[in-house]
Amino acid sequence: MIPKFRAWDKNTNDMVNVKTIDLEKDGSIGCIVDYSGINLDVSECVLMQSTGLKDKNGVDVYQGDIIRCTRGCPHEVIWLEEYGGTFFGGMPAWYLSGLKKGYAWTGEEEVIGNIHENPELLEVAE
Repeated sequence: MIPKFRAWDKNTNDMVNVKTIDLEKDGSIGCIVDYSGINLDVSECVLMQSTGLKDKNGVDVYQGDIIRCTRGCPHEVIWLEEYGGTFFGGMPAWYLSGLKKGYAWTGEEEVIGNIHENPELLEVAE
């Protein structure tokens, strides 16, 4: 599977699909190019990778999405570096914030927003 990315454009406060990511010779990220051909420096955006999972409506699930779990409460999709490459609860190092190891992705979860456009969805849960 080819990794998919999207980006939060800090300049326009828009979510954009990422077509390409340019890497510098030293391996650092130079800039990204969105679907409109607009170059964004990495300092101008927040990159978010797809988890490879889909919600109950067939929507791709990305890092930073807010998911309504099967219990009905909202959680942010996060990457836990310390578990990189391992599988817990059916998600390879991707977790729902506030849930412990052992939560298994059922496919009945639903993307209800993301942390950039809908942060208030998580405030309700606190």
